[in-house]
Amino acid sequence: MPWFDPETLNPDVPRREVFAWAMYDFANSGYTTVVLTAVFNAYFVGVVAADAPWATLAWTLALSASYLIGMLVMPALAAYADLHARKKPLMGLTTVGCVAATAALALVGPGDLALAIAAIMVSNVCFSAGVTLNSAFLPELARQEALGKVSGWGWSLGYLGGLLALGLGLGYVLWAQGRGLPATHYVPVTMLITAALFAIAVIPTFLMLRERALPMGQVTVGSVLRQSTRRLGHTLANIREFRDFGWLALCGLFYQAGLSVVIALAAIYAQQVMNFGTAQTMMLILTVNVTAAIGAFFFGYVQDAIGHKPALALTIIGWIVMVLVAGLTSGVAWFWLAANIAGLCMGSSQSAGRAMVGVFAPEHRRAEFYSLWNVALWLSAVIGPLTYGLVTWLTENNHRLAILTTGLYFLAGLVVLSRVDVRRGRQAARASAD
Repeated sequence: MPWFDPETLNPDVPRREVFAWAMYDFANSGYTTVVLTAVFNAYFVGVVAADAPWATLAWTLALSASYLIGMLVMPALAAYADLHARKKPLMGLTTVGCVAATAALALVGPGDLALAIAAIMVSNVCFSAGVTLNSAFLPELARQEALGKVSGWGWSLGYLGGLLALGLGLGYVLWAQGRGLPATHYVPVTMLITAALFAIAVIPTFLMLRERALPMGQVTVGSVLRQSTRRLGHTLANIREFRDFGWLALCGLFYQAGLSVVIALAAIYAQQVMNFGTAQTMMLILTVNVTAAIGAFFFGYVQDAIGHKPALALTIIGWIVMVLVAGLTSGVAWFWLAANIAGLCMGSSQSAGRAMVGVFAPEHRRAEFYSLWNVALWLSAVIGPLTYGLVTWLTENNHRLAILTTGLYFLAGLVVLSRVDVRRGRQAARASAD
């Protein structure tokens, strides 16, 4: 099972280009791993907001606001990218924005709520937009029957990038703690490490990834929004033509609502419920990234072997098991088990969803369909963490009840997935492309 096997790629795609595409996942994963999952979220709650009763809710509100902005901006941006074949330049702009805003987090100290929220919102909007644009390259690179494998390569390489960022950050945290330095010293440094790694690791993407799409006609800047809105409106108005993509997007909204809770609140749960310290939390997330990389890589082959729908169903069932273990048990060993189940399912479910969109997207409208998919994911990222934050606020920080509530989203996703017909969805995409 070699990485970047030429047999899985389109005829004019060299292996080095797929590696360059996957390096975007490698580069940006440090942001989600260090900033959103392992370090800055807990730092925001415990240090910036001083463990206030509303701290977790404030964090989830900031993330929710950033995803709402993305929902409003990204569909038109992606339609513009399709019309003008400008995915790569736009991806460059969003990358610069994410790197700069991540570096700005190093300036945040106790009480700096406004700066922290502003930097998180800007970095997360830019990060999400970049991921959307990069995902739209996938069907240009991989054969239809190998979308699962190639998507899995990207996700698994991405988790290795998260491991590197987290490992470098953990090394510095342990060094700083050994010298008695406080979190207000070592957390800002980890933000700078994350931003620098993102900026360096993304260079191969912009040097080697080709923009194969061609512009669809000359349009003025003033007409871009009208054209984008018209195309998106047509797609939504005729969603019955792409009913299986619609069901998939609704499924993604539900199961990703639960997944986004794990990404945004894992460190907070570990520290508030399991009494983990910063170093122990980072070690936990590092281990989870190892299992996530393994899951993303091997499950791509499973997905292409058993089919997209059964593969995604398996990962959602795994998420339900994880929620039950985490919410109903109290031992540290059980928590580590739940965390590693989450790791295996995280890479697999994200890779499976991205590959299925590639199956259902018409050839000439890929960025648009990936944008609509990501609108569903952004809405899920609003609903999931916000639900968790509201439950903790209303129940005086009952994190166990909050995580069990999250399980309802995974269950709903599994029910909706049963409505998806992969063969029918593939035929609809081909008919639209003809």
